[in-house]
Order: sequence, then structure tokens, then C-alpha cells
Amino acid sequence: MPNSNKKYPCSYCEEDSKYDLDLMDDMYDMKPYQHHNKKHMNNLDCMEMKSKDYGPKPFVINIEEATKDNKNFRTALWTGKHLQLTLMSIPVGGEIGLENHPHLDQFIRIEEGEGLVMMGDRKNCLDFRAKVCDDFIFIIPAGTWHNLINTGKKPIKLYSIYAPPQHPRGTVHKTKADADAAEHDHRYYGEYEQSYSTQPRKFTLRELAQFDGTMGRPAYVAIKGIVYDISSNSTWRKAMDLGLAAGEDLTPQLYGYREVEEKLVDLPKVGILIE
Repeated sequence: MPNSNKKYPCSYCEEDSKYDLDLMDDMYDMKPYQHHNKKHMNNLDCMEMKSKDYGPKPFVINIEEATKDNKNFRTALWTGKHLQLTLMSIPVGGEIGLENHPHLDQFIRIEEGEGLVMMGDRKNCLDFRAKVCDDFIFIIPAGTWHNLINTGKKPIKLYSIYAPPQHPRGTVHKTKADADAAEHDHRYYGEYEQSYSTQPRKFTLRELAQFDGTMGRPAYVAIKGIVYDISSNSTWRKAMDLGLAAGEDLTPQLYGYREVEEKLVDLPKVGILIE
């Protein structure tokens, strides 16, 4: 009678495994990952490893060690077509800075340090707040205003995953000032706020007309050649009620109004209008 309590060994762990690892090494030209052997990794090797973007090739790393070793405000460690891994070091009393990524989700894990994370639908109303420290993660949905402030006594060491990528491949910002300057230089395509990994979407007037805000469709408008997403903005919804229509170029009606231009800063930019 079969013994129902018998524990069958895992095939991968059997002494005579069906997988010949030596043969696999020869077939796939597998070599030990040099950074796993600490006696062969000096400080120079470590710095070179952290400052290089390894995407989009296959990649393996001890993420906890890499994150804690990183001394740059931001280092892009791996950038692919649909995802990016960055390391960050936020000094005592410092912050990431108030941000909003309209078209990407973001995952952050704290490996060391403590701080206060704040999120909200509007940049002047960050009503979601939570204390975070070692081993905590938080997720920032696309379109959410957010910030992380270091409230502890040592730098916050974290890694962040963007999907899709947010920064140019190979980005290294030693300080937040460097990051702010670089983002000011690279953030715009003309006046278009683009995802760093892509070119801006180009709309014809006919294509723009499809985004009129009806039947569950997004509401887009063009002003001075830039296409804005006004779907979730209450101010612009009221403007639509007064006779302005989504899906159109509203430059003739709105260009020159200072209060309009001030509100454009907070609207997600989704493309450019072409003739």
C-alpha cells in the first residue's frame, strides 16, 4: 500500500540531478557573476557598477547592497523599453521634490532610512500621508502628486521602478540640484512635457477630434501647438459647459489669457498638434 506521507525529493535537489550543470555551463558559456564574489570587487569596481545603466540586457544584482552603496541622488541602473530601475540617496532633511507623472506608475522601496511620503490628486492637497522606513514600499499611481521627505538622521536609500521609463538611459544626478537642472533641460520637447523614453505623440486636427470627452473618451484640447489632457480637471470641465469644446484647437479663443496660461502648467501634456 503506498505511503501517502512519503516526502518526494525535489528533482532539482537530488544528488544525481537530471540537470548537468557543468554541461549547461559549457552550452550557455555561463561564468560566475563577478560582483557576487566580494573578494574580487574593490571600491572602483563597485562605483563603476553603480554608474552604468545595464539595460536593456538581462541583469542580476543584489539590490539591497546596490541601493545602500549608492551615493548619488539618482542613478539609472537599468532602463528598458517598458520599465526603469533607479537608485536614490536622499540626504538628511532633503526630499525627492513634488512630482507628478501623468502616464506612468511608480514603485518605491526603502532599504535604509526613514521619511514621510505624501500623495494626492492635487499638488496643493497631499491628503495621503504615511511614515516609511527600512523595508517599506509605496506605490504611486499615474497622475498622482507625490513627495518623500527625509525625516530621519541618515540618508534615505531607496530604489524606484518606473513603468514606463521616466529618465534618459544612463542618468546620473549626484545631487538634487543636478537633477533639477537636468530635468529642466530635458523635460520639454518644445513646450511639450514628454516621457523621457519616447517622442511626443503627434495629433492632426482630425485625430484630436476623437478625444472630445464623450462616451467615456478622454478630453483633449490643443493650445499653441500643445495637446493637453483636460479629462479630470474641474476648471476646464466648467469651461466646456460655457461653450468651449474638447477635441479642438482652442488657441484662437484662449491664447493670451494669463489665467489660462497659468493653469496650463498643471495639465498633463499628451502630444503636439501638427497640420
